[in-house]
Amino acid sequence: MTYLGIDIGTSGVKALLIDRDGRALGEAHARAVEPVRPHPGWSEQNPADWWNAVLEAMDKLAASRPAEMAAVRGIGLSGHMHGAVLLGANDDVLRPCILWNDGRAAEECREMEAALPALRDIAGNIAMAGFTAPKVAWVRKHEPAVYEKIARVLLPKAYIRLLMTGEHVEDMSDASGTLWLDVGKRDWSDALLALTGLTRSHMPRLVEGSEVSGTLRPELARRWGMGSNVILAGGAGDNAAAACGIGAIRPGEGFVSLGTSGVIFVSNDRFRPNTAGAVHAFCHAIPGTWHQMGVILSATDSLNWLSHITGQSQPELSAAAEAQFTGPGEEIFLPYLSGERTPHNNAGARGSFTGLSHLSDPARLAQAVMEGVTFAFRDSQRVLADAGTRFDRLLAVGGGSKSNLWLQLIATTLDIEIAVPEDGDFGGALGVARLALCAAEQESPALVMTMPAIGRALVPDPSLRQSYSDQYARYRELYPAIEEARK
Repeated sequence: MTYLGIDIGTSGVKALLIDRDGRALGEAHARAVEPVRPHPGWSEQNPADWWNAVLEAMDKLAASRPAEMAAVRGIGLSGHMHGAVLLGANDDVLRPCILWNDGRAAEECREMEAALPALRDIAGNIAMAGFTAPKVAWVRKHEPAVYEKIARVLLPKAYIRLLMTGEHVEDMSDASGTLWLDVGKRDWSDALLALTGLTRSHMPRLVEGSEVSGTLRPELARRWGMGSNVILAGGAGDNAAAACGIGAIRPGEGFVSLGTSGVIFVSNDRFRPNTAGAVHAFCHAIPGTWHQMGVILSATDSLNWLSHITGQSQPELSAAAEAQFTGPGEEIFLPYLSGERTPHNNAGARGSFTGLSHLSDPARLAQAVMEGVTFAFRDSQRVLADAGTRFDRLLAVGGGSKSNLWLQLIATTLDIEIAVPEDGDFGGALGVARLALCAAEQESPALVMTMPAIGRALVPDPSLRQSYSDQYARYRELYPAIEEARK
């Protein structure tokens, strides 16, 4: 028997096949059309782009691994969180999806919190422009003709599930990022829904990530050479899926993700919010489990921005920075290119360089970018500690984890061990393939979601600890000073 995980990202889709022991049997990729930004701070994408990429990746996998595809018993879905897919009465898409990194709904966030003072207690999170509910509030105000046609609101992966099964279903981890979920009770909140004029009838049915959510449509099963009764698991939002892939499901286990956005993720055995520090407190994809996250919106995306500016690739920039590294430089970078979540909750925050000189070449700027993202992680560590969560070890995932310098900076600045798994893919696609195995075979997640073997570990560099502590202090002074100057 085999199990399939599909990870739906804004830039593309990955499909991964595993066997009963979790070994990878084959994978396929497909790119999606990049998001569009019609106005500063906006970010939108056509949901059809995700579906076309899913079809392409699955068709490739069916062509290259027909025997393994014929043995699939379960499929799991992972996806980028918070996106607002607005559907009409016939499940037609009413407008482009407003994505997770869209900041247009800041005013609606303030209005929602003023209208319901208990919002943070119920949702366990601050109302943030990136969440789904404020986006719908924005549509209600600015696009009333669209709003009046809304019959259902789905998150990105739930829309793909709809096309695959005909079912409107969402898992707890992804639903936590809507601002409509009572995260402690793991159920929709009527009070939160009412803030946007919606009811439970507009919401998908809720399941746990390791539960069955539906059955693959027969025509798709035939297209991909699968048997009948292939189930779809509830799956997970992208970060909870990555946690399942790397085995971070027990209290205190966690990871640092250096992807487009940046995340410090820690699993918890109970609901532990810290809204004062803009910590995300969400349901995990595992029943009876929650997690906390510090989230920064532009991690490797900051280096990608510098790559476009300089004309050098990210690997070239990273290698150049590592080659001439001697410690903190004069340049300091604030990585708020798309606003920021933890700890500032400011969709209008903007990035900046300070300390530029004639010596500020691309290598030095790349180092400053990596340091700025690292300091943003230190901010997240600080407010997680305020919520009572401490950790002395994190596993590293994401594309940026290929940079030894970046991981060393994180280990030194956070004063913790950063463990790097041995070669292998431990991302969202593996995580939801594992959830599919649990759902199809009624397996315990604790038995399936083990941690990988560690290839190497980076520990704090004592010779740099004080200099980076001082640099972090300077970094922290810049944000309030710049925000004051922008008023």
